[in-house]
Amino acid sequence: MVDEVEDPVHIPQAKGHMKILQLCLKPPLPARDGGCIAMNNISQGLMQAGHKLKILTIFTQKHDFTPELLPQEYLDRTGIEGVYIDTRINFVDAFSAILTSDSYNISRFFSTDFDLRLIKLLKREAFDVIHLESLFMSPYIGTIKRYSSAPLVLRAHNLEYVIWEKIALGTTNPFKRMYLKYLANKLRNYEIGALNQVSGIAAISEEDRNRFLNAGVKKKIKTIPFGVEMNRYQPAPIDDSEFALFHLGAMDWGPNLEGISWFLKSIWPKVHEAFPTLKLHLAGRNMPKEIMGRTYPNVVIDGDVQDAMAYMNSKKIMVVPLLSAGGVRIKIIEGLALGRVVISTTLGAEGLDCTPDEHILLADRAEDWIHHIQQLMDHPERLNQLSAAGRKHAESHFDQQQVTTELISFYKELRKE
Repeated sequence: MVDEVEDPVHIPQAKGHMKILQLCLKPPLPARDGGCIAMNNISQGLMQAGHKLKILTIFTQKHDFTPELLPQEYLDRTGIEGVYIDTRINFVDAFSAILTSDSYNISRFFSTDFDLRLIKLLKREAFDVIHLESLFMSPYIGTIKRYSSAPLVLRAHNLEYVIWEKIALGTTNPFKRMYLKYLANKLRNYEIGALNQVSGIAAISEEDRNRFLNAGVKKKIKTIPFGVEMNRYQPAPIDDSEFALFHLGAMDWGPNLEGISWFLKSIWPKVHEAFPTLKLHLAGRNMPKEIMGRTYPNVVIDGDVQDAMAYMNSKKIMVVPLLSAGGVRIKIIEGLALGRVVISTTLGAEGLDCTPDEHILLADRAEDWIHHIQQLMDHPERLNQLSAAGRKHAESHFDQQQVTTELISFYKELRKE
């Protein structure tokens, strides 16, 4: 039996300011990966603009919640609370989901404890906007609608079904490919249904927005890219950094592992043959055993790094060999903001509005990678040109203050309806 709904308390805000509930699939701080950085930048932008923020987050065995390590000011301003959910794969539940309309990719993020905490919060406080970070928070849409009349905005980090479709296409085992295509189709149906239940969608790229529209999403969609606080990204002179390739990204994210595995197997041997002294540095948490346990020529495994900005500033060329991800890679935005030269697959650079050979270099075949590296070696001035152009592009497209202004405008538009 559901308790009767109490009249929620709405604390008046300064004129024009809103009270916003941000629901997160993992703690925004510490900002250990691109998803955390993206969520935290939204939080910081809203607070800096004077809005009152409350954060309720899931935490898992993979992403712990450690409030004792967070700044007291952050705790005070966000009132952040965390609820643990065990999201590890349960094969009984996964098999059961095959027989139902559920998408197990999403349903494992539902928790009765989180749901009850959310109900208690919504009965106690009224919010002007409720902001969902990613599709993984969609299992709580029904609860939110029962206990709140606030506009519901979903921040779409990726099109999840697109990721699974591309992984399926790249799988050689026919049975595994068939199963992954089945999962992708179920996820697509679920995703479109969930997106049609919210008030509005904040897509991170125009490509994603068009995919939503073409898939049948009827709700308002606004393209609002990821943002970074540009004043925090101070580029080191690129001439002072090591002429080396580097990749920085969480290696427990499937698309990163897939991309690096492909790069090491299909691209790096040919690059190494062409440039025997060139080094490739791999950094990121949870480096898998299949990479740690093998020896690749001139590949340095740096693992988890304490200071990501200092690490990126220490080398000239960021590589982003993604094959199956949707959305936008915030690490590329950070690389551009730090004036690093970025070589990416075409798919990896999707959604960034970059001009190839002006802001970023694109490479999908080994010959492309070799060509770009050779050009950078032979024409050092290109490093400085690409560095300056990339930084300028980040300033004009991904500044957090501008992104926050666009997001707040979207909130206000939805509140008027």
